[in-house]
Amino acid sequence: MVFYAFFFFIVGERLVELAIAKRNERVLKAMGAKEFGARHYPWIVAMHALFFVSFWIEATLKGGQLSPWWPFLFSFFAAVQGLRIWTLWSLGRLWNTKILVLPNAHVVVKGPYRWLRHPNYLIVILEMILIPLLFEAYWTALIFSVLNAFLLSIRISTEEQALSAMTNYKHKFRDRPRFFPFRPVK
Repeated sequence: MVFYAFFFFIVGERLVELAIAKRNERVLKAMGAKEFGARHYPWIVAMHALFFVSFWIEATLKGGQLSPWWPFLFSFFAAVQGLRIWTLWSLGRLWNTKILVLPNAHVVVKGPYRWLRHPNYLIVILEMILIPLLFEAYWTALIFSVLNAFLLSIRISTEEQALSAMTNYKHKFRDRPRFFPFRPVK
């Protein structure tokens, strides 16, 4: 029962986020935003969809039982959800699942962006590990963490190039680490 409630919560959360992203996309494109990374975006969508399928299958085959480490894992997951809300709130209408860049815009430097260039991607990285580990879906955690790392390497490069070319990103974020605060930048 806990597994199903948790699964439908995270799927519902993603559906709400997709609706917000679609609304934000319309607003940003009406303001003149340009889209980047359209070729890799379907692969990201497919990977996330398959992540949920894999998680469902692996966890239910194991009886949908919580990990013995669930209190720690769930506490960490809840903290990550707090970071997710803070990140989305900080970006406001600029948040999207696609790479949409407003020409000559000033990048957001509030919220978690004061310390990190990509808090949203950090959240995704952590969720790809935490969600499956909560229900001992180890293969899902491993396989999709590797796939996610590969796709994020393409996406982050594309996003940083677009932001550097069209906004004040390079000036504002040159000294901020990508994912881990308080780590020196090379």
